[in-house]
Amino acid sequence: MRPLDAAQAAGRREPALPLTGDGPAGASEEPAAAAAAAAAAAGGAPGRGRCWPSRCPPCGARVRAEAKKKAPCPALGLFYTLLSAFLFSVGSLFVKKVQDIHAVEISAFRCVFQMLVVIPCLIYRKNGFIGPKGQRIFLFLRGALGSTAMILLYYAVQTTSLADATVISFSCPVFTSIFACIFLKEKYSLWDALFTAFTITGVVLIVRPPFLFGSNAAGMAESYSDHLKGTFASVGHAVLAALTLVILRKMGKSVDYILSIWYYVILGLLECVIVLFILGEWSLPYCGLDRLFLILIGLFGLGGQVFLTKAIQIEKAGLVAIMKTMDVVFAFMFQIIFLNDIPTWWTVGGALCVVASSTGAAARKLCQGSK
Repeated sequence: MRPLDAAQAAGRREPALPLTGDGPAGASEEPAAAAAAAAAAAGGAPGRGRCWPSRCPPCGARVRAEAKKKAPCPALGLFYTLLSAFLFSVGSLFVKKVQDIHAVEISAFRCVFQMLVVIPCLIYRKNGFIGPKGQRIFLFLRGALGSTAMILLYYAVQTTSLADATVISFSCPVFTSIFACIFLKEKYSLWDALFTAFTITGVVLIVRPPFLFGSNAAGMAESYSDHLKGTFASVGHAVLAALTLVILRKMGKSVDYILSIWYYVILGLLECVIVLFILGEWSLPYCGLDRLFLILIGLFGLGGQVFLTKAIQIEKAGLVAIMKTMDVVFAFMFQIIFLNDIPTWWTVGGALCVVASSTGAAARKLCQGSK
């Protein structure tokens, strides 16, 4: 009896280690399998939400919690677009207030002030100043086309009314559909042609050419030649802005938005310096209020660029284009309140045509993307 008791005592002193080579191959797996099966029957999570056998929180739950924290608000992209529209409209209002400085020089000051903010951001984010190798050509095109569009818009705001310049430049979504058909091989349907016709009608109502409306039908404060120059500048801005949006959407989130703005300001400043050297229009502002306006133009322009770029990265392009109709609303409000300039009914009718065209094109793209 005593050898048996000694054996039992020795068995009690042995640690409960898993079997390795002394038993069958599946012997050590049976306890884990049984425990897992029991946990699955109890609710699918061993030990009330703990991993067996370490009793730590399940990895999947932790990942889901982190994903919920990082998930953006559903309407965050639309809010960014609305804020961008407001900042751009305020910047255009300041451009309209500064009349003694050429539009190219205003663009140069804006690029300088934006550069002072962007450089520290790039250093802090440690993204470099050149960008990914495969995206540099798109960054260069984004900077060159975007800065040229900025110069044309400022020139249009100076030479024609704020509402007219904003409305005509808002025909950007229609040109985006055309460029998507050419470069991205997307289908250009009859709906797109109808929206293009609406845009052309709106631009005609705003321009009011004398051979259609008569020589006395213009009813505008500025000369018709300046109004016509502003119209062509607004159309040029719409074309280049459409190309810029296509490039931004092509790059997506693969490029940091701060790096995209860096190319915009550095190429824009270089372009402005070259144009000012050719035109000989460089002059410092005499009034202290004009200097304040120049600083605010740079800051508001930078804010608009940041929020628009982030909106395009996290929201569908169709929704962003629809929300950008607020540009027109802000332009009419600012023109009436701050410039004491009541738009004509021709301008209102043209604005409705352009906004309806842009909204329809954006809504159609949105519906196609949701299918």
